[in-house]
Amino acid sequence: MPIIQTKTRIISHIRIKDKYFRLTLKAAKIAKVAKPGQFLNIKITDNYAPLLRRPFSIHGIENRNIEILYEVVGQGTQILSQRKPGEYLDIIGPLGNGFSYHSFLGDYRLPILVAGGIGVAPLLFLAKRIISDYPKIYPLVLIGGQTEKEVLCSKDFRRFGCKVNIATDDGSCGFRGKVTDLLRHLLLTIDYRLSTIYACGPQLMLKEISYLSKEYNIPAEISLDEHMACGVGACLGCVVKTKEGYKQVCKDGPVFAAKEVLW
Repeated sequence: MPIIQTKTRIISHIRIKDKYFRLTLKAAKIAKVAKPGQFLNIKITDNYAPLLRRPFSIHGIENRNIEILYEVVGQGTQILSQRKPGEYLDIIGPLGNGFSYHSFLGDYRLPILVAGGIGVAPLLFLAKRIISDYPKIYPLVLIGGQTEKEVLCSKDFRRFGCKVNIATDDGSCGFRGKVTDLLRHLLLTIDYRLSTIYACGPQLMLKEISYLSKEYNIPAEISLDEHMACGVGACLGCVVKTKEGYKQVCKDGPVFAAKEVLW
């Protein structure tokens, strides 16, 4: 798949909640070939600080525009949050390997999407593609956050027809506890033998999901979040230990089979 570098215009840029923003970019060539789980590497500013690009999961594609969902957590995302519609950003993409959902899904298999916080970003794109490619299948979606303020995109998933369950650490919304606790609880109530798990979120959440997938013998794919520099596998700055040795999250991932990663 070709990697494209281009200057792209900001179509819209809105705050959806608190410190979370949705950025829409006019990038038809990348949008045409992008797959769920892949990402963009974005140059935030033409200045020297921050020097490195920032990686962002592709959140959605609408009318050949690319949507990015992100949280303001540092200097780079703070600067990005101030960019206006009509301005241009230098982007590279689509990068990485995405979810291989075609390998697992059929008429009777239930995809379970598990998101922690901003981990919903690639999973909304995945849900929409699954429903488009397999009209009889509607994913079961589990969204977790420390509080209700960190629960994102539940209405978007429901609009696509997904059943959504929410977990918050403080019990302010939905199930009280970790989203992995909610997953374990739900596995007791469904025929999980025909399920596949797709997950994105904090490392501890993904580690627990890897253990659950092994315990219940459920195929699972996880999208890892590591600090990246080049985004194309040149700098070796985002390695992760796997059963086949060290691999690069930006090039070999960010999506890996859960059983492959060594924690």
